Order: sequence, then structure tokens, then C-alpha cells
Amino acid sequence: MAKSSSTSAHAPSAGQKFDVVLIGAGIMSTTLGSMLKELEPDWTIGMFESLDQAGQESSDPWNNAGTGHAALCELNYTPRGADGKVSTAKAQGINEQFTVSKQLYSHWVKAGTLGSPRTFINGLPHISFVWGDKNAEYLQERYEAMKAQPLFSDIVHTEDHAEIAEWAPLLIEGRDPSQRVAASKFDTGTDVDYGSLTRQLATHLDSSGVEVRYGHEVQSVKRGSDGRWDVKVKDKATGERSTASARFVFVGAGGGALGLLQGAGIDEIKGFGGFPVSGKFLRSTDPAVAERHHAKVYGLASVGAPPMSVPHLDTRFVEGRRTLMFGPYAGFSTKFLKSGSFMDLPLSVRPHNLIPMLQVGKDNTDLVTYLIKEVTKSSSAKFDELHNFFPDAGSDAWEMITAGQRVQVMKKDDKGKGVLQFGTELISARDGSIAGLLGASPGASTAPSIMFSLLERCFGAQMDRWRPKLEQMVPSFGRALNDNPALLSEVTAETAKTLQLEP
Repeated sequence: MAKSSSTSAHAPSAGQKFDVVLIGAGIMSTTLGSMLKELEPDWTIGMFESLDQAGQESSDPWNNAGTGHAALCELNYTPRGADGKVSTAKAQGINEQFTVSKQLYSHWVKAGTLGSPRTFINGLPHISFVWGDKNAEYLQERYEAMKAQPLFSDIVHTEDHAEIAEWAPLLIEGRDPSQRVAASKFDTGTDVDYGSLTRQLATHLDSSGVEVRYGHEVQSVKRGSDGRWDVKVKDKATGERSTASARFVFVGAGGGALGLLQGAGIDEIKGFGGFPVSGKFLRSTDPAVAERHHAKVYGLASVGAPPMSVPHLDTRFVEGRRTLMFGPYAGFSTKFLKSGSFMDLPLSVRPHNLIPMLQVGKDNTDLVTYLIKEVTKSSSAKFDELHNFFPDAGSDAWEMITAGQRVQVMKKDDKGKGVLQFGTELISARDGSIAGLLGASPGASTAPSIMFSLLERCFGAQMDRWRPKLEQMVPSFGRALNDNPALLSEVTAETAKTLQLEP
């Protein structure tokens, strides 16, 4: 585990200089820091986190809805296109990125950067499950479209109740045998505990000479007269304020990134806003229930629901313990972080993003209506939704928990109109001296690919020199595995062996 908040007594000295400052100690910052420390061991790096340890906001397993997003079972990544056919393009892109993640984790396990794979990743079947004629027909078409792609060639599909019961018995027990159901399955899925992964990376950074400070809140980032970035930091335990400066700053502060980037005054953040969505989950730690379900099962989102609200019944491995989670149940809060302030949303409104935000509100009344219905829904009505997946579920085995905040990106499209974007957005200054990440899903699962994009944008002069090392870290670096089945097979076998993911 990373250093406790007791280290917060040692604030950075006034005017302390770093090559790189990382704001936030979530999966994004720790991934980037671990990459840079391997590429440039002599660079000085400081990492500041306002909470008392790493990975406590969106990276925490109980705050992170999608652990191991590989687009294997998430139906929102395979929509029907304008031609009426199921498109696999988005699923291919996300799966390629998650395969990059597994290669990097495999490299870090071999290097000793990460510990035993079972402490952060476990093999887990991924299943898509629907009911009703229209949905079953869609899932059949999706199966055929995915089967044709090398990335997804091991998909299997059935509408047989008995076969689905073998895959995931809780889905079938108590269900009307005449109801038409359909399921597609991959045995190569995973469950990832990003809290554990993040904390292991933070511990590695700490032991590698990175100055890791918990309980230190970054209050502003401003360009100094010398061209470097001045990062003002407050020690939350003592109230002491200090300033560190850096050649490069990464704002990996989750929902807190928008305000810091706005305060930095870079042109590239103009027009961006944030729409916060909170969530709740039902969780079962009852072994009699949890031990009978071994899969991540995704269904279809309700009409008007955002993609992040796709219902799913998941096995989760958290700190070595097997549990179940069902949800999410969407809610609304003006906070941008679970530990944030109710003033986060109003304080994010600026003259340059007011019109795009108003346009988003006008064009997404169905989303607002959906959120109002979700917030006002009774506990019994919420529990009834679990019965769609698990007909025999009993309320005594489940508890409602509050998940992390998700801040969806609001921005101008190519025509200058405000739109709501469900995804992640990497923002970087033109000179590459500062960058930050906005948005949510698929987020953590694609962190390595996002950080590789950041390296290309912000450290272009070093990329040719770094490339051999990057290809050592990720053998498929720069190549599309779906277009190279032989390399795909080689990479899949190697990562499965190293990460102990053999079915």
C-alpha cells in the first residue's frame, strides 16, 4: 500500500522544481508516472493527491462501474449504424486499447513494478444478456458481426435456457421458461481492481524516487514568468501553502481537472463544460449468492438512459474477496468528485462554455427526465430491476452503496453547437507543457492507450528515442491487432500466461 497521509507533514519546499508534476493519484496519473519513470529514470517527478492515499475516487473498485472494459459484453459499444447493421467499429477500438493495457500490465508484472496478477486482475467470462424478440434478434446480428472480426472470433452465442444456466445460473433460475432470452459469451474477459492496481503503481513511484504527497490539495496551476508552471499546493493537515514548479504538468484529478485546466488559462479548454452524474449500486457479499455467479453480465440500457447506465450484474474481486454488484442506478449531484463540493458545477460555468452548456441542456431533456425518474424511484422499484437479471434475488442479501461521480464532457462540435459526449477527452496545450483528462467511460480500462496518446502529443521530440522501449513495454505498440491475427494470437497467449488469465 502507498504511503499514508502522515507524509503530508512534509510539504514541498517553496520554489521546489520538478521536471513533471502529476495532479491526482488515480489510475491515470500513476500510469503516466510509471511510464515516464521507466522512459526517463533521471527526471524529477512530484505527485500531489488531496486524499490520504491513491486511487480513492474513480479508480476505487466500488466507485468504478466498469472494471475491465474490453467491449466484449457492453452493448452500447455495438450500436446499429445508419444502414441498420450492427457496427463493431467502436468495440474494436476499445478492445484494441484494453489489449494494450494487458500488455503493459504483463510487462510491469515481469519487471516487478506490479505484484502478483491475482491482486489486481482476474479472468472472468463476459456475457451479454437480453430478453424479448427484438432484443434477441439484435444480439444474434451482433454475434454474427463480431464473430467476423479476429478480436472477437472466440464469441459463442445461444438462446437455450439450459445452456445459459450453465454459464450463469442466477440468470435463469425462477425465469419463465417460455420467455425468449439470448446470450453471447467470451471466456477471455477479466475483472480488474483498479484501486489495487493504482496503489501498487503509486507505491512503485514512491520507491523509485518520485515525491508522492497525500493530503495535499492543488489549488491552482499558473504559468510562471520563467515559462514553467507554478503549482500552488495546500497541506490539508497543517494549512501550510507552498508552490512547486514544473516543465510539464498532468492534471489527472478526475472531476477536479476541469476547474484546474480552466484556471490554467489555456485556450484549448475554452468551450468545455462538465455534466456530473452520480450513481448507486446494489452489492452482495453473501457467499451463498456471490459464489453462484462467475461472470460480468451486461444488458441493454433503458430508453433515454445514458450509456454509463447500462445495467450489469458483475462478479467483483476486491482485495481478494469475491462479491456481486448490480446497477448502476443513476442519480444527480452538482459535485464533480465524490469528495468534492456542491459548488463544483456552478463554479465551472464560464462565459466561454455557458452557451454550449445551455444547448446541451435544451437538447437532452430526455436525459434530464430519466435522471429525475431515477432519483425519485423507490427502493423497492430499484430492487425490482435486479429481478430482470436475477429473478430469484432476495433483498436480504443486498445493500445499496454510492458509487463515484462521473463528469460527462460538454463541448462544441464541429459546427460550434454544444453537445454532450460520453467518453474521455484528452486536453493539451499547444506547446505540450500541460495536459489533462476529462470524461468517464471507458476511462481506467484504456488508461495506457490514453497516456501513450499524451506522450505523442506532449513529448513528440522524445518519441523516436523512446519507441524501442515502448515496443518492449507493449509489443503491439502502433499496430492494430485486428489487422494482424498472428500478432494478436501471440500477444493474447503471452499476456494470458503472465497475468494468469488462462480460462
